[in-house]
Amino acid sequence: MDATGIIKWKAYVSFMSGNTTQLGTAISGQKSEIITTSVTVIGCFVLGIYAGTCLSLWKKIKLQILPFYIVSGILILYMMTSFTYKIPAIPSVAIIGFCMGIMNTIVTSVGDQKVNTDFVTGTLNSLAINTAMLSMTGDATEKKQYKANIIHLLLLWTGFLSGASIGSLFLPLMGNWILSIPIVSLLICAFILKNFIIKI
Repeated sequence: MDATGIIKWKAYVSFMSGNTTQLGTAISGQKSEIITTSVTVIGCFVLGIYAGTCLSLWKKIKLQILPFYIVSGILILYMMTSFTYKIPAIPSVAIIGFCMGIMNTIVTSVGDQKVNTDFVTGTLNSLAINTAMLSMTGDATEKKQYKANIIHLLLLWTGFLSGASIGSLFLPLMGNWILSIPIVSLLICAFILKNFIIKI
């Protein structure tokens, strides 16, 4: 989705460091279009995190995979609407940024390793730290944990890279259907969590 945001709207929908840098340079250069886009996507991303966190803390909600369904539903509605109407850049980055914010709260750790699913810098930072810790420890239990963390972080980074590659490769071919890739991915993850992981 971030690759789609960059290609279609010239905005990052999950990379808030990039948006903040763009916002800062746009303010000094008085580029109102970039300022509006950056403020919109940053604000909606933060709102998405707020909404996702509230959902995870709401005691009445028993369904842990509800955020998967909410994001999928929003993306399906957006994608179907885009076939009938040309949705401008600002509402588009607002909707997709909000979804990315919610997705940011879906997975916060893998085992003992804290992760942020759309913060590549943090993922690479944790990967390097865990690799250093692995090479410096003599404890067998710690080695096992660091190895597991490294594998999880490498898989997460590979997911970022694969998503960006797939997005930029298939956007010209799929057009408005490009969001079906994250929609299907989210629904598959929700199915796996509901039927296998949560029951364990």
